[in-house]
Amino acid sequence: MKRVEPAPSMADRVYAVLHEAITSGQFPAGHRLRIRDLAAEVGTSEMPVREAIRRLEEAGFAERVPHKGAVVKGLQLTELAHVYDVRRLLEVEAARTGARRMGAEQLGRMREELRELRRAVDERDVSGYLDRDEALLSVLYEASGNPVLLSTISTMWQHCRAYKTVGARASIDQAGDALWYYQERLVGAVEARDAQAAAALTEESLVKATDRIREQLRAL
Repeated sequence: MKRVEPAPSMADRVYAVLHEAITSGQFPAGHRLRIRDLAAEVGTSEMPVREAIRRLEEAGFAERVPHKGAVVKGLQLTELAHVYDVRRLLEVEAARTGARRMGAEQLGRMREELRELRRAVDERDVSGYLDRDEALLSVLYEASGNPVLLSTISTMWQHCRAYKTVGARASIDQAGDALWYYQERLVGAVEARDAQAAAALTEESLVKATDRIREQLRAL
């Protein structure tokens, strides 16, 4: 018998809408998340909006400010460094292990995600680019055989999505082809079963991303 998947709750839907508004830059840092106004805008009661904002606070996308209530959390250089340091620790090892264990079917999925990623860049779709980048890396990290590692990395991606958006938006405006430089070489390293190259490319990519985002934050 086919299993029935539960429908997303209204709070889940509101969370997704607000999350997208924040990570896309529609709601910038400091933007007040007024429950009544948001409920009217998305067409729901206030209860799911209140729940969605609570979850945004837990995920690090919003914070409570005296006399203002919930606002979109600002991007900070210190947090950027901390988050990307942790990402390097996790993702370099995931890339190394995944490259060693990669199967033919998984490699085919990586190639397909790379094609979709390049299409997103051609269309100047920042959100789509980030989705495809994470999908490509998920295939590689999944091959490591450690679901806890993949789950932890996915959580880190959500936590730093706003930072990633800043970096990707800057690169897509300056030189779009640079946005698939590392992914293309990473797929090549995996095809060659070169685990050390995959690990080195992952670390270099994250270091460069940190520097790029830091420059953009300082310019804000």
